[in-house]
Amino acid sequence: MGNLLGSWRVKEPSTVEECDSTWGSDSESDEPAAADDGGISDAASPAAEGDRAAGDPEDASPQLTESPDSVPKMKRSFYAARDLYKYRHSYPNYRKSRQPNEYRNLRFYLNKIPLVPDGIYVEEILTKWRGDYDKLEHNHTYIQWLFPLREQGLNFYAHELTQEEIKEFQSTREAKRRFLAAYSLMLDFYGIKLLDKSGNVARAPNWHQRFQHLNESQHNYLRITRILKSLGELGYEAFKAPLVRLFLEESLCHNTLPNMLHSALEYFVYTIRLPATRRRLLRYARQHYRPAHAFLWGPPPKRRGGVGAGGGGGGAGPGSSGIRAPAPTPEQQRRGEEGTGSIGITMSSYDAGTSLDLAAGLGSSTAGVAGALMAAAPHNDIVLL
Repeated sequence: MGNLLGSWRVKEPSTVEECDSTWGSDSESDEPAAADDGGISDAASPAAEGDRAAGDPEDASPQLTESPDSVPKMKRSFYAARDLYKYRHSYPNYRKSRQPNEYRNLRFYLNKIPLVPDGIYVEEILTKWRGDYDKLEHNHTYIQWLFPLREQGLNFYAHELTQEEIKEFQSTREAKRRFLAAYSLMLDFYGIKLLDKSGNVARAPNWHQRFQHLNESQHNYLRITRILKSLGELGYEAFKAPLVRLFLEESLCHNTLPNMLHSALEYFVYTIRLPATRRRLLRYARQHYRPAHAFLWGPPPKRRGGVGAGGGGGGAGPGSSGIRAPAPTPEQQRRGEEGTGSIGITMSSYDAGTSLDLAAGLGSSTAGVAGALMAAAPHNDIVLL
């Protein structure tokens, strides 16, 4: 039995929809800010206030600046969604190494061993590298040591975290102090300052020059994704939302980081484990995103009562290609109601498309169609985030 359980593997998701349960339990109403929302609020920036003054309420769809047919169809990256799904679910198919746990990440943060291959101790980085932006930009070996993960990075000399090491790290005050200093070091490199122990952030005095550099040096977006993941692994999950919110605001409202927008929506938001916090960030992004019809990250079409208000049309749900299904004609709707006996099942456009193949061959019986719809329903709602 031990060998059997040891070889058992969780079936990984095969679509973007299966990876993303952000909207699985959402009722399309804004939740009030909670303590576990990481301090994020809907306080509007000056740019946002200007939009609202122009008649753009928070949940209203802005006027389209372009025709849906005039822009190329886009879709979300399955590889990004799967990577972040694994992270949020603590790597469900992670296999524990047979090598003895040497706690090398913890020992590095205790200043007992240097990073490899450079031979530099963490205290030297924290005290001598701050403000040395050329070194922080062009050295590519330190980031895996400063922000360790339970996955392999580009520096193969760095060691992956383990659950045991994470617990030990979180109970070691000296390591946690240096980890926050490392986070502050990187924020300064990006033109941001850490305001308090809750993780709130704001522009630093050097923001103009550093934002310009960050907008042009896009390899730093991979580093930021890693930093956000590491924050969550080492006990600072609440620090993520304020930083992601700042990046969204700068990208969408102030246009200081336009090149970062896609990474912020595709990667940064989805490092956050709490679905309610992800929803709040995505609603904020949807409010300011242009063109509005090209927003791919949800929420799905609204549903009212037992039957979907949007019928078979509506907007593109999360993970869709952005192609909208045509609404049924009155004659098609009448025939559908007669054929199904008004079964009263709510489907999104994604569910309806998936169920067509399953319904084929089952006939027009109510039981056959209902069975097909239940089989086609996505399982996002039951995934534990």
